[in-house]
Amino acid sequence: MKKIEAIIKPFKLEEVKEALAEVGVQGMTVTEVKGFGRQKGHTEIYRGSEYTVDFLPKVKIEIVVDEGQSEAVASAIVKSANTGKIGDGKVFISAVEEAIRIRTGETGTSAVAVN
Repeated sequence: MKKIEAIIKPFKLEEVKEALAEVGVQGMTVTEVKGFGRQKGHTEIYRGSEYTVDFLPKVKIEIVVDEGQSEAVASAIVKSANTGKIGDGKVFISAVEEAIRIRTGETGTSAVAVN
């Protein structure tokens, strides 16, 4: 199994969700996060005072899939989240040793499959 974590721009979430549904992803965890990379934040003016916004709002998507699906899922995220501008985000893929469905005790890929 593979865990796919994607950090994307918040306004791209619906588009990514639709692209993931097309490749068969039926479950995911979404978290609102803040961070920065090359963007290094930006400067804004509020009530006449200039201040720096270091951490930009992002959305983190976490999905655990069978190893054979990971490439298609990552590709769907990259295509649908891409704006061509700095700050589009990143996709991380890592191995998952085990998964256990709490309700039934199922393990492995059957624990992450939607039944």
